[in-house]
Amino acid sequence: MDGEALLGLSGWALYIAIACLPFLQEDVAVIAAATASMLGVGPVFPLFLAILIGLTASDLWKYWLGFFARDRQWARRFAQKNRVSMAGDWLQHDLFKTLFVVRFVPGTRVPAYVACGFFKVFYPKFSAIVVLTALTYVAIMFVLFHTVGALAGEIAKYWMPGIAMLMLIAYGVIRWVRR
Repeated sequence: MDGEALLGLSGWALYIAIACLPFLQEDVAVIAAATASMLGVGPVFPLFLAILIGLTASDLWKYWLGFFARDRQWARRFAQKNRVSMAGDWLQHDLFKTLFVVRFVPGTRVPAYVACGFFKVFYPKFSAIVVLTALTYVAIMFVLFHTVGALAGEIAKYWMPGIAMLMLIAYGVIRWVRR
Protein backbone atom coordinates (compact mmCIF):
# COMPACT_ATOMS: atom_id res chain seq x y z
CA MET A 1 0.00 0.00 0.00
CA ASP A 2 1.51 3.32 -1.01
CA GLY A 3 1.20 6.53 0.96
CA GLU A 4 -1.57 8.09 -1.13
CA ALA A 5 -3.67 4.92 -0.93
CA LEU A 6 -3.27 4.86 2.84
CA LEU A 7 -4.18 8.53 3.16
CA GLY A 8 -7.17 7.95 0.86
CA LEU A 9 -8.71 5.51 3.32
CA SER A 10 -11.28 6.69 5.80
CA GLY A 11 -13.12 5.44 8.85
CA TRP A 12 -12.38 1.98 10.16
CA ALA A 13 -10.35 1.06 7.05
CA LEU A 14 -7.84 3.81 7.85
CA TYR A 15 -7.50 2.79 11.50
CA ILE A 16 -7.19 -0.92 10.69
CA ALA A 17 -4.55 -0.17 8.02
CA ILE A 18 -2.60 2.01 10.47
CA ALA A 19 -2.82 -0.70 13.15
CA CYS A 20 -1.64 -3.44 10.75
CA LEU A 21 1.18 -1.48 9.12
CA PRO A 22 3.67 -1.99 12.03
CA PHE A 23 3.67 -5.72 11.23
CA LEU A 24 5.35 -4.79 7.93
CA GLN A 25 7.60 -1.91 9.03
CA GLU A 26 7.24 -0.12 12.35
CA ASP A 27 8.99 3.17 11.63
CA VAL A 28 7.19 3.68 8.33
CA ALA A 29 3.90 2.97 10.12
CA VAL A 30 4.54 5.62 12.76
CA ILE A 31 5.55 8.16 10.11
CA ALA A 32 2.41 7.33 8.11
CA ALA A 33 0.17 7.74 11.15
CA ALA A 34 1.81 11.02 12.15
CA THR A 35 1.52 12.28 8.57
CA ALA A 36 -2.15 11.29 8.36
CA SER A 37 -2.73 13.06 11.65
CA MET A 38 -0.88 16.19 10.53
CA LEU A 39 -2.84 16.30 7.26
CA GLY A 40 -6.16 15.93 9.05
CA VAL A 41 -7.04 12.67 7.30
CA GLY A 42 -8.61 11.52 10.54
CA PRO A 43 -8.94 12.72 14.12
CA VAL A 44 -5.67 12.77 16.04
CA PHE A 45 -6.66 10.58 18.98
CA PRO A 46 -8.03 7.60 16.96
CA LEU A 47 -4.96 7.69 14.69
CA PHE A 48 -2.70 7.87 17.75
CA LEU A 49 -4.55 4.97 19.38
CA ALA A 50 -4.52 2.85 16.19
CA ILE A 51 -0.76 3.17 15.72
CA LEU A 52 -0.12 2.58 19.42
CA ILE A 53 -2.19 -0.62 19.39
CA GLY A 54 -0.58 -1.83 16.17
CA LEU A 55 2.93 -1.01 17.33
CA THR A 56 2.42 -2.74 20.66
CA ALA A 57 0.83 -5.83 19.12
CA SER A 58 3.59 -6.12 16.51
CA ASP A 59 6.20 -6.03 19.28
CA LEU A 60 4.65 -8.27 21.91
CA TRP A 61 4.43 -11.39 19.76
CA LYS A 62 8.19 -11.29 19.06
CA TYR A 63 8.83 -12.23 22.69
CA TRP A 64 7.18 -15.60 22.06
CA LEU A 65 9.50 -16.38 19.14
CA GLY A 66 12.40 -16.39 21.60
CA PHE A 67 10.43 -18.13 24.31
CA PHE A 68 9.51 -21.08 22.08
CA ALA A 69 12.98 -21.19 20.51
CA ARG A 70 14.29 -22.40 23.89
CA ASP A 71 12.95 -25.86 22.98
CA ARG A 72 15.25 -26.07 19.96
CA GLN A 73 18.62 -27.79 20.28
CA TRP A 74 20.42 -25.27 18.05
CA ALA A 75 19.10 -22.37 20.13
CA ARG A 76 20.25 -23.93 23.41
CA ARG A 77 23.72 -24.52 21.93
CA PHE A 78 23.82 -20.93 20.72
CA ALA A 79 22.82 -19.63 24.17
CA GLN A 80 25.66 -21.55 25.82
CA LYS A 81 28.22 -19.35 24.09
CA ASN A 82 29.86 -17.00 26.54
CA ARG A 83 28.89 -13.75 24.77
CA VAL A 84 25.27 -14.81 24.35
CA SER A 85 25.00 -15.84 27.98
CA MET A 86 26.49 -12.51 29.05
CA ALA A 87 23.99 -10.68 26.82
CA GLY A 88 21.16 -12.52 28.58
CA ASP A 89 22.47 -11.43 31.99
CA TRP A 90 22.89 -7.87 30.76
CA LEU A 91 19.36 -7.86 29.32
CA GLN A 92 17.89 -9.02 32.63
CA HIS A 93 19.90 -6.42 34.55
CA ASP A 94 19.29 -3.37 32.31
CA LEU A 95 15.93 -4.27 30.78
CA PHE A 96 14.28 -0.84 30.87
CA LYS A 97 17.29 0.99 29.47
CA THR A 98 17.83 -1.66 26.79
CA LEU A 99 14.22 -1.70 25.60
CA PHE A 100 14.06 2.08 25.66
CA VAL A 101 17.17 2.38 23.48
CA VAL A 102 16.11 -0.33 21.00
CA ARG A 103 12.77 1.42 20.51
CA PHE A 104 14.59 4.33 18.88
CA VAL A 105 17.28 2.41 16.96
CA PRO A 106 15.87 0.77 13.83
CA GLY A 107 16.93 -2.82 13.31
CA THR A 108 17.53 -3.62 16.97
CA ARG A 109 14.00 -4.25 18.23
CA VAL A 110 13.42 -7.72 16.80
CA PRO A 111 16.64 -9.26 18.19
CA ALA A 112 16.09 -7.60 21.58
CA TYR A 113 12.46 -8.69 21.88
CA VAL A 114 13.25 -12.25 20.78
CA ALA A 115 16.12 -12.34 23.28
CA CYS A 116 13.73 -11.23 26.04
CA GLY A 117 11.61 -14.29 25.35
CA PHE A 118 14.59 -16.59 25.05
CA PHE A 119 16.08 -15.46 28.35
CA LYS A 120 12.68 -15.58 30.08
CA VAL A 121 12.31 -11.92 30.95
CA PHE A 122 9.17 -11.57 33.07
CA TYR A 123 6.48 -11.09 30.41
CA PRO A 124 4.30 -8.55 32.28
CA LYS A 125 7.38 -6.38 32.89
CA PHE A 126 8.46 -6.74 29.26
CA SER A 127 4.94 -5.86 28.08
CA ALA A 128 4.69 -2.79 30.30
CA ILE A 129 8.03 -1.46 29.04
CA VAL A 130 7.09 -2.13 25.41
CA VAL A 131 3.82 -0.22 25.85
CA LEU A 132 5.59 2.66 27.60
CA THR A 133 8.32 2.93 24.94
CA ALA A 134 5.76 2.70 22.12
CA LEU A 135 3.71 5.44 23.77
CA THR A 136 6.81 7.61 24.08
CA TYR A 137 7.88 7.02 20.47
CA VAL A 138 4.45 7.69 18.99
CA ALA A 139 3.94 10.78 21.16
CA ILE A 140 7.31 12.22 20.10
CA MET A 141 6.57 11.65 16.42
CA PHE A 142 3.06 13.11 16.59
CA VAL A 143 4.24 16.17 18.53
CA LEU A 144 7.16 16.64 16.15
CA PHE A 145 4.99 16.38 13.03
CA HIS A 146 2.27 18.65 14.41
CA THR A 147 4.71 21.23 15.79
CA VAL A 148 6.90 21.45 12.72
CA GLY A 149 3.82 21.24 10.51
CA ALA A 150 2.25 24.19 12.31
CA LEU A 151 5.45 26.22 12.12
CA ALA A 152 6.23 25.44 8.49
CA GLY A 153 2.67 25.72 7.25
CA GLU A 154 1.12 23.98 4.27
CA ILE A 155 4.46 23.09 2.65
CA ALA A 156 5.36 20.85 5.61
CA LYS A 157 2.90 18.17 4.52
CA TYR A 158 5.06 17.58 1.45
CA TRP A 159 8.58 17.61 2.84
CA MET A 160 8.23 16.32 6.42
CA PRO A 161 7.30 12.71 5.55
CA GLY A 162 9.99 12.74 2.87
CA ILE A 163 12.67 13.93 5.26
CA ALA A 164 11.63 11.37 7.86
CA MET A 165 11.76 8.55 5.30
CA LEU A 166 15.12 9.74 3.93
CA MET A 167 16.57 9.77 7.44
CA LEU A 168 15.28 6.24 8.03
CA ILE A 169 16.70 5.02 4.70
CA ALA A 170 20.03 6.78 5.31
CA TYR A 171 20.32 5.14 8.71
CA GLY A 172 19.60 1.73 7.18
CA VAL A 173 22.17 2.24 4.43
CA ILE A 174 24.82 3.38 6.90
CA ARG A 175 24.20 0.30 9.08
CA TRP A 176 24.34 -1.96 6.02
CA VAL A 177 27.61 -0.42 4.78
CA ARG A 178 29.25 -0.64 8.22
CA ARG A 179 28.50 -4.38 8.42
